[in-house]
Amino acid sequence: MNFEKKFEVFWDFFINKNGYSTVLLGLKNTLIIAVTGLIIGIIIGTIIAAVRVVPKNNPVVKVLDKISQLYVSLFRGTPIVVQLLIFYYVLMPLMGIRINSVGVAVVVFGMNSGAYISEIMRAGILSVDPGQMEGGRAVGLGYGTTMMKIIIPQAIKNILPTLGNEFISLIKETSVVSFVGATDLYVAFNRIGSNSYEFMVPYLVMALIYIVLVVIISLLIKVMERSLRKSDKSL
Repeated sequence: MNFEKKFEVFWDFFINKNGYSTVLLGLKNTLIIAVTGLIIGIIIGTIIAAVRVVPKNNPVVKVLDKISQLYVSLFRGTPIVVQLLIFYYVLMPLMGIRINSVGVAVVVFGMNSGAYISEIMRAGILSVDPGQMEGGRAVGLGYGTTMMKIIIPQAIKNILPTLGNEFISLIKETSVVSFVGATDLYVAFNRIGSNSYEFMVPYLVMALIYIVLVVIISLLIKVMERSLRKSDKSL
């Protein structure tokens, strides 16, 4: 069967047999998991990073620091597919929790991303001139207020390209959510291939969509970087 015939078979299933609806659902779930996971990851990562860099003068802070280190080691030391399987098939039944597969993927991707972003954010915080903290404290701001209003915004500017890379990684890693029954781009195109008994074109189109998503994200990150550089020059 030549490529033209293969494409005709794909097009028939994609248009005439409503394959596009499954693809749109898969695309929507992929974006929901990646975007929400990144937001959760930024929140968790910022909290952990703040705990890691705060002076260890308090026993409570020392305990929180050890917990943060354990959290990071746990999520960075195991594959995300293993985390998905354990959460969905072990922890949820044990705790009697009922969440749909997309919700589970959002939670696990967010917690996994938080571990990586915490290290990215910690590096960003440490890259900020220590004089910024001293300046904030000198004008009467508390440590937490100085961190949230002065240090962390500057750290985010420094790590924006790396956060973009993390978002791209999340987009690509969503292909494993099929292990817990969620419909993503991979599942959508795999169904078209299974129903048509022809996988070449579906998989090529799937790869093209991933590439387009990555290019769009990269362009958005560049636009944000330019905008931040302009705002810095105007100060």
